[in-house]
Amino acid sequence: MSDKLLIYNADFIDRDTCIKNGALLLADSVIEGFVSAEEAEKLKADPSVKKYDAKGLTVMPSFVDMHAHFRDPGFTEKEDLESGCRAAAAGGFGTLVLMPNTNPVISSEDAALDNMIKAAVAKCARVYQAVSITKDFAGKDVSHLKELEPVNVPLISEDGKEVCDSAIMLEGMKIAKEKGIVVSCHCEDPFLAQAAKPLRFAALESLANGKREEAAALLKEANKLLKAAEESMTYRNILLARIAGCHLHLCHVSTAECLTLIRRFKAEGMNLTFEVTPHHLGLSDEGDGIFKIVNPPLRSEEDRLALIEALKDGTADVIATDHAPHTAEDKAVGAPGFSGLETAFALCNTRLVKENAFTLQKLSSLMSARPAEILGLETGLLKKGYMADLVVVAPDEEWTVSGKDFKSKGKYTPLEGKTLTGRVKATIFNGDLVYEDF
Repeated sequence: MSDKLLIYNADFIDRDTCIKNGALLLADSVIEGFVSAEEAEKLKADPSVKKYDAKGLTVMPSFVDMHAHFRDPGFTEKEDLESGCRAAAAGGFGTLVLMPNTNPVISSEDAALDNMIKAAVAKCARVYQAVSITKDFAGKDVSHLKELEPVNVPLISEDGKEVCDSAIMLEGMKIAKEKGIVVSCHCEDPFLAQAAKPLRFAALESLANGKREEAAALLKEANKLLKAAEESMTYRNILLARIAGCHLHLCHVSTAECLTLIRRFKAEGMNLTFEVTPHHLGLSDEGDGIFKIVNPPLRSEEDRLALIEALKDGTADVIATDHAPHTAEDKAVGAPGFSGLETAFALCNTRLVKENAFTLQKLSSLMSARPAEILGLETGLLKKGYMADLVVVAPDEEWTVSGKDFKSKGKYTPLEGKTLTGRVKATIFNGDLVYEDF
């Protein structure tokens, strides 16, 4: 990149800032700071300075995703590091934490660094590769955690699985406490989850035979088990983390009962944070929503509204996508999850800002500043010296979601054909324009 880039003709918004029709200078891949109108005119006349006209739109810090799956290595037909980074840029994300449920499982810092280096080749998003809590997801050995350095691996997770042995989980949490690493938990009792699988498969068969009511009933029974699975394991993991004294981060919290539990322990001063996904904020299990298979499942409208309230009152810390791309063939046989990077901002802007009176500053806090703080990164704010990662958005632009247009290899979205408000128009990563859609 040129040493300097001037972004002008923009409204600038982050958690702490709201500047109308301003100009921002980037230098040497970091934010230099806001400049006056007079200084901006001088910089525009300087041929050594690159210029970017934001066309009167809104510039925010790029989003930081604490929970994404890029499927690399082992499942690259679903996503790979390059396609995932391209999808991230199209969604306005500059930094992402990738889950370790790959093949082989990411269970060492060396393997994590390999993925981070491979992702850097795309030059459009920064990734941190999480390492598994137990070696190879075998649930027995956490000794590898002693070799981790938080500057390279700020977060560990058994995402997609749970550490069944509570003593092993506690041992891993104690190591994480010593190292200053966040423990991110996919809270789901594996035995209850296993009991739900036959019901899901039977529902898919009923649906294929045109028996929608029967399929819906079967899925509701499966989801009852999965609700108990989330709530019971959330309680266990909180209790263990309280003993260990580690920083516990709960993945994709989805029920009102979990929120009640979390509020109790947060009030006690626990080092406890959690995320909510755009799909759990934007969709419920009503109507066709019951057929959108994801873990945890889409919940009731009551749960959805409770999650929004938790974001509003500050109980919830961050919004994370749980981007989980699949092939069309895998989705047809019930693979849980869907691509979410390229619709995250629009869905949250629609449900939170347009429908529930959130400010864009609040949304920026949830999608940028707060996750960056949890991870200990100097990004997520329009602050001097912070990473030059920015997103240009049109908050009022309506558009219709079409999965075939995704940069992600995973084309399935539960939002297919839906109209959302708010669109990512450009993304600047490390001071360079890496995505634009005008």
